[in-house]
Amino acid sequence: MIRKLLNGDIDRVADIWLKTNLKAHYFISNQYWKSNYELVKEMMSQSEVYVFEADKMIQGFVGLNDEYIEGIFVSDGMQSCGIGKLLLDYIKDKKERLQLNVYQKNVRAISFYQREGFIIQCEGLDEATGEKEYTMLWKQK
Repeated sequence: MIRKLLNGDIDRVADIWLKTNLKAHYFISNQYWKSNYELVKEMMSQSEVYVFEADKMIQGFVGLNDEYIEGIFVSDGMQSCGIGKLLLDYIKDKKERLQLNVYQKNVRAISFYQREGFIIQCEGLDEATGEKEYTMLWKQK
């Protein structure tokens, strides 16, 4: 089931955010993610966030800022089970277009987004990490 984030969900969602980032972004210092943990928790309560819940346990979520996807995160044991696609399809139904940034070294995420109809628009640099990233775009047909 997909639903809007509730205040009581924030600890679980932030935990998924941290663990997923540490695993997917091995090329960025763990300290970078840990130092942003509290800020991210604060931002989540003010953002458009949808969670995927199975058996009363949140297994993934997507964060949005208008048409910009801040990220799609799925708990470790549930990755590659279709949860990310369900979350993405859910927000595709709500938006005409979607945009996101993804680190170039995160090949798995790039493949996922390309499979889901996103195209690489341009290349840039994430100032905070010094890592190259792509800006990707999806438009409703």
